Amino acid sequence: MDNPNGQFIPPVVSVLGHVDHGKTTLLDAIRKSNIASREHGGITQKIGASSVEVMHDGKKRQITFIDTPGHEAFAKMRGRGAQAADIALLIVSSVDGVMPQTKESIGLLKATNVPFIVVLTKSDSPEKNPEKVKQQLLRENILLENYGGEVPIIEVSARNGTNIKELLDLILLVWEMQQQANPAIEATTKPLEAIVIESKLDPKSGPRATVVVKKGSLVIKDEISTGETVGKVRSLITDTGAFIQKVGVGEAVEVLGFEKVPAVGSIVYSKNQAPEKKAQVQTAVRQGFPQEEEEKAITLLLVADTQGSLEAILHSLPKEVKLLNAKTGEVSEADILMAKSTGAIILTFNIKIKGDIVKFAQLEKVLLKNYTIIYEMLDEIGQVIEGKQLAMMEQIYGVAQLQATFPYEKSTVLGVKVVDGRMARGDKVRIMRNEQIIGESMVTSLRQGKNVVSKVEKGQECGLIISPSLDITIGDMIVSHS
Repeated sequence: MDNPNGQFIPPVVSVLGHVDHGKTTLLDAIRKSNIASREHGGITQKIGASSVEVMHDGKKRQITFIDTPGHEAFAKMRGRGAQAADIALLIVSSVDGVMPQTKESIGLLKATNVPFIVVLTKSDSPEKNPEKVKQQLLRENILLENYGGEVPIIEVSARNGTNIKELLDLILLVWEMQQQANPAIEATTKPLEAIVIESKLDPKSGPRATVVVKKGSLVIKDEISTGETVGKVRSLITDTGAFIQKVGVGEAVEVLGFEKVPAVGSIVYSKNQAPEKKAQVQTAVRQGFPQEEEEKAITLLLVADTQGSLEAILHSLPKEVKLLNAKTGEVSEADILMAKSTGAIILTFNIKIKGDIVKFAQLEKVLLKNYTIIYEMLDEIGQVIEGKQLAMMEQIYGVAQLQATFPYEKSTVLGVKVVDGRMARGDKVRIMRNEQIIGESMVTSLRQGKNVVSKVEKGQECGLIISPSLDITIGDMIVSHS
């Protein structure tokens, strides 16, 4: 729907579903279809949302996607994503069908009355059974089109791009129909209201928050407030890393300028429009020592990449956990010393731990471990509570830098130079880009020239193959770890 100035108001789309049903792969395929990326060469960065341009009925249209995780621990984040969204995509695997988080997502969609589209993924798989999945959805009271209902359904394959453009057209069609009933044009003239969908403390640039604008607009130098923290907009950064001056209804942007990290789910207003600050309520993130006196099975210090991740972990912690501290950002020497003096374990999620901090933790005999999958962290915490030994501290074996890539059969060979330690076949590896974790994989093949080798030392070059394959770029760092 266009506003009176002829500007299209983009729909905000939330992506929900069960873990491993293809949400991330689908979003990657959608981003690759983005005409803006082909025209401008934008580099996608992780801000919790993506803006995609698509040609629809001969016009350029924009869609804003909110990246919401699929694991059960992120129920609160998925709920918040649905509330922030105009339209939702319910992602269901054509192979696996309706699963526990699928049902939970259905419940969220029904509770929030958000219009949604059912997207059946993995349509290229020989094991797909879409008719069986449709029957499962009907049993969950999802009234599908062609079955007497009005919920659209589409089969896609992110791997080969089948129906990706058709899905984007369907989203815009649903949005157009929604706007005919409830136009959003008037939202552009109202005072600012934006929802925080992600936030974190960056050690270099300070508090950062990704917001979706629902009313009004957000402009550089605007004074803003959530009622709990205030700020003055210093930078507005898109998912392509572009610095912009203004953002409007339906768009997502990363905001720099808050004095403190705003809570995920909080509403951002213009400072003079913000409601009065209410009496502070104790949140799940408990700073310092908890008040409860009963004996706990394990004492933890938690550090996560974002406030949303931290909230999800805290929401899922067993009651037997004594929480020493919980924060976003990075691990410091002070954290190591605090953990040593209290007998705590430091667990981190999806962050980069500096080499000197790892060595300091080893020197002080403090257990420090990083995770990239939240339920693996929760599983190990559960094992400790049951009296089992926590896995050994993560060890960094080596670091290599990607210098080139070469196609090989159905794989890609990564040409790297080992800059520290060593690389070995069978190693678990973490791909890092600008201090951000891109993903985890494993070295399945290692060669020097035509020779197959088992290990390559510092200063040497080699070709390696990792599985699963990841979206890796020249200059990325490959960290081998335990």
